[in-house]
Amino acid sequence: MATVIAFDFGLKRTGVAVGNTLTGSASPECTLLSQDQKPDWQGISRLFEIWKPEQLVVGMPTELDGSENPLKKRIERFCNQLNGRYSLPVDQENEQFTSIEAAGRLKQLRQSGRKKKVSKEEVDKIAASIILENWMTRQGYR
Repeated sequence: MATVIAFDFGLKRTGVAVGNTLTGSASPECTLLSQDQKPDWQGISRLFEIWKPEQLVVGMPTELDGSENPLKKRIERFCNQLNGRYSLPVDQENEQFTSIEAAGRLKQLRQSGRKKKVSKEEVDKIAASIILENWMTRQGYR
């Protein structure tokens, strides 16, 4: 069994989810706010102290036409920094349409009686959990 933390990296916000390879489950954890377009390393370190992950997963956007996404180099740098700072393996998972799926899940909650307005922070952390769910499925944990 391993604890896995997944990130939906963005220049303003980074959604975070936590999962477990034994159960194949993933749960939205939080959304960290970037500081001058840089990751919240203190927030990430606090999460690592709490969850003690053994594996990290970062969403990597792909374009439908095969062109390179403008964030690709920034996300690759984030992956390298995670590995360098924490000495943990970092996998990348396709994040295409995860924010749309996350917004759809939240819309369903609203239709079933939820009164709270959907925030970008909620979408980001749910997108991270979808990234992690997809990674777990691809790895055979789900």
